[in-house]
Amino acid sequence: MKRAVLLAIGDELLSGSRRDINCSWLASKFADAGWEVRKIEFLPDENAPIVQALDHWAGQTEIVVLSGGLGPTHDDKTRQALADFLSVPLIIDHKAYNKIAERYNPAEQEGIERSRSTQGAIPEGTTAVHNSKGSALGISFHHKQTVFFSFPGVPDEFQKMAEECVIPILQNEFAARRSFFVTGWAESLLKDHLASVFKRRDLHISILPSVNLIELALSGEESIVNEVASDILSLLPHDCLPSGCRSLPEAIYYEATKKNLSVSAAESCTGGMIGAALTGISGVSKVFYGSAVCYSNDAKKDLLAVPSFIIEKYGAVSSECAIVMAERAQKMFKTDIAISVTGIAGPDGATAEKPVGMVWFGLASSEHSCTFRKFFSGDRDRVRKRATAAALEYLWRSLKGEEIVCPYS
Repeated sequence: MKRAVLLAIGDELLSGSRRDINCSWLASKFADAGWEVRKIEFLPDENAPIVQALDHWAGQTEIVVLSGGLGPTHDDKTRQALADFLSVPLIIDHKAYNKIAERYNPAEQEGIERSRSTQGAIPEGTTAVHNSKGSALGISFHHKQTVFFSFPGVPDEFQKMAEECVIPILQNEFAARRSFFVTGWAESLLKDHLASVFKRRDLHISILPSVNLIELALSGEESIVNEVASDILSLLPHDCLPSGCRSLPEAIYYEATKKNLSVSAAESCTGGMIGAALTGISGVSKVFYGSAVCYSNDAKKDLLAVPSFIIEKYGAVSSECAIVMAERAQKMFKTDIAISVTGIAGPDGATAEKPVGMVWFGLASSEHSCTFRKFFSGDRDRVRKRATAAALEYLWRSLKGEEIVCPYS
């Protein structure tokens, strides 16, 4: 297994005023490709600690990637530390910096030229890395059988440069790579369910969880990857998103388009998050007609015509309210299927019978209507995100014609 070390540079990271995004993102890319990330180090904006870290890891690992410290201000020390580590002077790579400068309009040229003496400088004998997102050159070189890359710490700049320079090296390590996106499973339960797959030692499998979606990234010989892919599909016949879909909104768009179906939503505790998730997909207006955000009881009654007696007798967070919300949304938007969500996200509004995290979902179509109840742990933000993800899952399964099984229904 090849090894990498990631160095995040910046006093702001050590003080806690900023969080590292770059190294954690890149570490996942190394893990997907079967590399071992030996260490992620956080270093101050000081020359000596940076040089010491570079000297320590040179020859001990195949790749070292540095994030941050290449800006034009006094506290950006990485560029000089690299030169001191190599015992060479800094030189201005005018040709490489001209390529950056030509992207900027005349009004911005003065500021760009003022930065040339710093952000255009690289240690003598190293290679400049073009930055298509910002104004600082990256730096790369070989030393003691280790490849070093140094990129600016601005996340979109770092990620773009890493995608262009580092990721291709990783992708050459394996003949085949394939990912499956699985919904409806807790990570621990999924790992048990796929125990036969995870016992294999002839390929690399990464588990990358997010809210109600787990990516299984396979890397290995093509024949082995294809074999294991077939095993995963047979063990999870209903839970893997369609090929090419990396999110539930994409899967909903794919399924609705394939079957020429339309969808809509009625939202209370999620406050428009379902609609926001779906409208993040370009072209989704072909299948998604809209979402009625009815947070207050009066809004539910006025906009969705939820009868007053339902709210008075059962409450807004109830099976009875959820099903009417879904049915009214389906009729109002004239869609084939509608999903509704009403719940208690907290921290207020709970009772003994209706605790924080209890959420009711309704599904309505011209053929039938049904409701489901789930309980989510966590704070308000977590409950809302998990409720949104569950609603998207139910909507996707409904579009597939699948019978939805909910443990709390």
